[in-house]
Amino acid sequence: MQNSKLLFMLVICLALMIALVSGQDPEPGTTGPQATLTPPLKVRVGTDGLAYVWIPPGTFQMGCSPDDNECQDDEKPAHQVTITRGFWMGQTEVTVEAYKRFAAATGRGMPPEPMLVDRSLNPGWIQGSQPIMGVTWDDAAAYSRWAGGRLPTEAEWEYAARSGTSAARYGVLVEIAWYADNSGKSRLDSASIVTGGNITSQIEQYARRMIANENGPRVVGRKAPNAWGLYDMLGNACEWVADWYLRDYFLKSPAEDPQGPDLNEETKLPTSQHVLRGGSWYNLPRALRASNRGWLVSGPYRREFYVGFRCVLGNPLPPQKRPTN
Repeated sequence: MQNSKLLFMLVICLALMIALVSGQDPEPGTTGPQATLTPPLKVRVGTDGLAYVWIPPGTFQMGCSPDDNECQDDEKPAHQVTITRGFWMGQTEVTVEAYKRFAAATGRGMPPEPMLVDRSLNPGWIQGSQPIMGVTWDDAAAYSRWAGGRLPTEAEWEYAARSGTSAARYGVLVEIAWYADNSGKSRLDSASIVTGGNITSQIEQYARRMIANENGPRVVGRKAPNAWGLYDMLGNACEWVADWYLRDYFLKSPAEDPQGPDLNEETKLPTSQHVLRGGSWYNLPRALRASNRGWLVSGPYRREFYVGFRCVLGNPLPPQKRPTN
């Protein structure tokens, strides 16, 4: 069972080329300079106790970046999208501490501790300032409602992550993100770990190396933010968004406020799949790109050790303008 779980994760990773008090300190020398913030930076504290940053409306190029030669087919074509309404976005991923408040207030309970094979990544959920991991899409949506908001759409997420840039990343990767190369006790070249053999042996080799190097999630907000003051938009936790996943959605998505395909009318999938964005501490560098699209079957029981989320507050989504052909 564990092998099949790891198989699914690594297949995604390869196929897609995919304040703060407690927790681990960042790797020395990797915090990097702060990004130049686009003024004015407006921040508020939500009812869940987390900071939220105002994201203004605007237009951007969504999908494969001009400088990106690692794009997959589902990131194409690049296309212009307008976000017509501003919103408040979580400055960080939802933390364990914040999720504990939600669990206590609602009686929903904490998810099981995230496990990499037989190693707990946050024993007893003691690291309160790390991102909550191992939540289902339903958990993430329920938390967002409790906080007075919702999950971001895929378009909102990419718009906020890019923060006015058109590059594949909003900064130098080691300065802005936790990923497989730098989320452990020693620096790795994660792309060189997977070297031939069958898929099962590759999975085991990769997982053993992550365990031996003590790779895992890190305290939120310790890397440099993007130009709009958002932390960890790439790396640390892979983030649930609101949209259903459809491989060729970019071929027909609306030009204004796209909200993903309709599950019943468009995806025609035997199981429901929601989009994941941003890559995680476990991923190869190629997965940490602004346009990279992951997905997971998103039923009420699907949990993965590298998946978290962040919320948006503010205006409800406008009515979806769907293509007529």
